[in-house]
Amino acid sequence: MHHLFGLVLGQKDLSRAGDLFSLDDAEIEGSLSEALEQIRIISSSSDYQTNDNDQAVVEICITRITTAIRETESIEKHGKALVALWESCLEHKLKPSGKDEDTPHAKIASDIMSCILQNYNRPPIMALAVPVAVRFLQRGNKELCRNMSSYLSLAAISNVDLLVDHTDAIVKSVLQGKSQDLSGLFGKSASQHGAFISPYPSAGN
Repeated sequence: MHHLFGLVLGQKDLSRAGDLFSLDDAEIEGSLSEALEQIRIISSSSDYQTNDNDQAVVEICITRITTAIRETESIEKHGKALVALWESCLEHKLKPSGKDEDTPHAKIASDIMSCILQNYNRPPIMALAVPVAVRFLQRGNKELCRNMSSYLSLAAISNVDLLVDHTDAIVKSVLQGKSQDLSGLFGKSASQHGAFISPYPSAGN
């Protein structure tokens, strides 16, 4: 791992975190997967949800990492580590209490979601991401569900087979009113598979 990433994440040093943006993307690209794994460990600690310093360090580091991944076009190299961090958020509270702001892990999920799902035209990344994305639809965070639905609708353009495997979960989400954008997926399925898959129960059933 690059020494500055090692310092910032190893010591959770918020005072040095901003210095990561002074480094060239190419200089840190080789360290990104290792840094993502370290972030997963930090964010899984028992006191993370109440530790403002650790949350700030993680937020800054994720922003730096996702920027570097985009700029170096290295999503396929670091996709596995990025999705692993994303998936780890499912083990924690995502639904806000009342009108409170997003939980710490919902913020992580939101921050890395676009970096992953904007690559909807890359089948290897979608093969990793779609099963995890569908699980987020059932977790009760409306903002995450809405954004996830939009990205999954785009993913269906070239990866409909991946989504068909998760029809039951998507149908449940649509019926619960969480993912209206996903109702269009069933039309895409019909055109590519020669059969109509309805997200709504038949009136006759």
